[in-house]
Amino acid sequence: MKRKISTLVVVCIAVLGVAAYIFYGAPVTSAAATSSLAAFYQAAPRQLVTRVGYAKNIPAPKSLTFSPDGKEMWATSLMNEKAGLDVFDVSFMNKGLTAQVNSLAGTSNSLASTTIAKRIATIVLPGGGAVEVIFSKDGTKAYISQMETARVFEIDTVTKKVLRIFKTGASWTKIMLLSPDGKKLYASNWLSNNVSEIDLETGLLVRNIKTVATPRGLYVTKDGAYLYVAGYDKGEIQKINLATGKGTVIYKTGGAMRHIVADENALGGGVLYISDMGRATIFKLSLKDDSVVKFASTDVNPNTIALSPDKKVLIVSCRGVNKSATDYYNPGPEWGSVLLFDTETGKKLDAIVGGNQPTALDITADGKFFAFSDFLDARIQLFSLPSYEILKLGNGGRSGVYKKELRK
Repeated sequence: MKRKISTLVVVCIAVLGVAAYIFYGAPVTSAAATSSLAAFYQAAPRQLVTRVGYAKNIPAPKSLTFSPDGKEMWATSLMNEKAGLDVFDVSFMNKGLTAQVNSLAGTSNSLASTTIAKRIATIVLPGGGAVEVIFSKDGTKAYISQMETARVFEIDTVTKKVLRIFKTGASWTKIMLLSPDGKKLYASNWLSNNVSEIDLETGLLVRNIKTVATPRGLYVTKDGAYLYVAGYDKGEIQKINLATGKGTVIYKTGGAMRHIVADENALGGGVLYISDMGRATIFKLSLKDDSVVKFASTDVNPNTIALSPDKKVLIVSCRGVNKSATDYYNPGPEWGSVLLFDTETGKKLDAIVGGNQPTALDITADGKFFAFSDFLDARIQLFSLPSYEILKLGNGGRSGVYKKELRK
């Protein structure tokens, strides 16, 4: 009896210790606790990430972005004339350890046991809905793209009011990013096959740069010299010299390149991670020589990807199987998924069974939380993100068993 109680105490200490590690970044100092924790994780497949809340009643949530301070979450509604964007208070995520401890103890991870994020603002954008949202470096402004009118709205993040509207002079504007110095905004235009360059000081269009067909994901190198473009139509990766505006296709799969994230400080000169929705693959591009290799296979229809601040975890939202070859507007025969990969090894660290078409995805600046949208369910789910060190102990979390649960 004493032995059983002693074992239980050690495991409880380990659970509480790792909860502190996850939430506060404090190290687990006890070797015994760490050993027991490893055994606790490896005893059975366990969800390592923890659902801490959700937001609901968001029509077609295409994109979401956390404010730089992590207190707000901005979510766009695709082609929604009534409300282009909703802002939610998610400051509750930083108020306790209860959800993390409960998860490690193996208790329910259901939506019923989590907090509903409070909607604090709805921003109506004249002309339609919204596609993507990004923030200025100082967090005082947000930029929202509107596909229907090919415009970009500049929003005051305090008042939630529109400050300026930028015209791209193109068609179906989607992804945006800022130049490294924050003085220019680049926006990909899906139907006009170009990228708009806008001067943020004047608010004027500088030029439209010709690209491969259906450009989506973008990345500007930290020296501001080159622009990488993910071409959806033919699965192309294009590199454009921003001084000349001339581009070269450096890789082609015939799939559907969608999203780009970067780790420019990675060993060997930096890397880009690029999702290919058509090939269910994440590719890895070396910024040193533009060579491309396969990083990892994913589930069906991977789209948005996000890197943790320490660049050690890559999260991928996968929409799942479409209802048919021509119908992706209605739920398909399987749930979607969200996958966590180790960027060092390419192996899965954990896996989540999502709702209908997980799409939008973002990680807080402190790396403690992430969220993804279930596009066809009008919902966003919020999760805590353990440290990389903790995830490595997890024996892959539920990545070895979740696929059995995808079929409805």
